[in-house]
Amino acid sequence: MSTRLDEKLAKLRAEGRTGLYIYVTAGCPSAEATVDIVRRAEAAGADVIELGLPFSDPMADGPVIQEASVIALRNGMTIKKALEVVKEIRKHSEIPLIGMGYINMVHHYGFEQFVTDFKAAGMDGVIFPDVPHEESADMRRICAAHDFTLTEFITPGTTEERMAETCRDARGFIYCISNYGVTGVKEIDYSIIGSVCKAARRYTEVPLAIGFGIGTPEAAARAAKQADGVIVGSAVVKQIIDGDIDGGIQLIANMRKALDA
Repeated sequence: MSTRLDEKLAKLRAEGRTGLYIYVTAGCPSAEATVDIVRRAEAAGADVIELGLPFSDPMADGPVIQEASVIALRNGMTIKKALEVVKEIRKHSEIPLIGMGYINMVHHYGFEQFVTDFKAAGMDGVIFPDVPHEESADMRRICAAHDFTLTEFITPGTTEERMAETCRDARGFIYCISNYGVTGVKEIDYSIIGSVCKAARRYTEVPLAIGFGIGTPEAAARAAKQADGVIVGSAVVKQIIDGDIDGGIQLIANMRKALDA
């Protein structure tokens, strides 16, 4: 069964265009603003939205997204309230929505209940950076049963054996982490993750999207040479935190222009 995400990625591939994945934190600066930011991001050229589910200990995230999580949690954002945000987004948009969170926050809720509830609300999949591939078999089985994507990761340190296993089980897209460390804008040599992407192509045709460190249109264009999509989070979220939502939307539009060029 085809999903919104599958259809979008297939369309991008058919058109020879690079996917632009934009991360926003649910509840930062407010739940209502998040819905509007997603609408405006799509209009500016975003192809996929990663909806951050705020958590008190976001181990894969740098200072900017950590701060956004703190703001969202102080605003009272919870899993159940994030569910309502998804429902509100779906009243206005069919853009693919991928949740981004941490497994501890889902354990109490119940993983299968999380999948069924968020799928029903209109989410298309989820990313858990703290769940190793080797420990995700049951989660993958549940997600597959509900046509809900559980995103796989590869990194500059992924071994050949692990890459083969990860790529074999991948659905939707593979998140290619550009460098060691946490999220945040930084100077990156994208040829390093590019060689990893090239190796992954021996095992899968699933689209590859590079994330971590992309903060400018120029950086997005450089990363795009190595993969099928680019993931941008901290650069946009920083503008939102600083109260310049217009600036964040303009950055998305400028990245879209750079990728299309």
